[in-house]
Amino acid sequence: MASWNWETPNRAGHLVGTAPAHRCYILLHTPQPPSEYPAKYATPVQRALLLRTAKWGGSVNFAWSEDQRSVCVRPPGEEDKQEYHLTAFAHPRGKLEATVSMDNVEEVGERLRVHAEGVSGATSSNSDDVHLYVCTHGARDCRCGDTGGAVAQAIRDELRKRRDSDPSDPSTCIKLAEVAHVGGHKYAANLLVYPHGEWLGEVEPKDVPEILDAILALPARPRNADEIPICPRHWRGRMGLSKDEQVQLLQRTYDT
Repeated sequence: MASWNWETPNRAGHLVGTAPAHRCYILLHTPQPPSEYPAKYATPVQRALLLRTAKWGGSVNFAWSEDQRSVCVRPPGEEDKQEYHLTAFAHPRGKLEATVSMDNVEEVGERLRVHAEGVSGATSSNSDDVHLYVCTHGARDCRCGDTGGAVAQAIRDELRKRRDSDPSDPSTCIKLAEVAHVGGHKYAANLLVYPHGEWLGEVEPKDVPEILDAILALPARPRNADEIPICPRHWRGRMGLSKDEQVQLLQRTYDT
């Protein structure tokens, strides 16, 4: 199991607090990878869902993986008829899955709000899956395409190696996907860890085994406000915390 150096401040002193504050992260599944996204990628459904969720702390992005469910892209001129499968994460209830289109965006937006705000009657996720999202949006910034792509491949290779060695290896719970722009090109590669809600930056392929070990050592649930960061020297922040709260948490981590 990897161990982290707690003796000196992390090289992420400039990283902490750069994760945008959010209460819920929503990922629309696309059939094409981020390497094929245009530099600025938006769709009618994405904009409509963001309009309804941003006011209570929702953030909407696009994601792709070979394994996730997606709907074929509608032809030009029919973008407003596009449908998406989505995966969303919130604290403390974890993961929620749904299908969204312009026809039900109001209903889905309200369902997401109830999930994120912990309204009585909302259902918590009991999934043990860990979802890793690497920004590989090269058209937005080449660093994300190059370094992000290399890290995504390193994760695939490391997972394959572990699973080939032991088909019941704990890493079988990890699901890898690639995402569009998350903010912070200069911190590439950016790696988002859910349902934990941790954002990591300046990840390199050589870091992958240690990061996977650190993630797998923890339960697959959203991290609470006072729990120490995963991989502190790469830590950009956490779902549910403001910039100041992220900075204060990292400082407390090194003061203990």
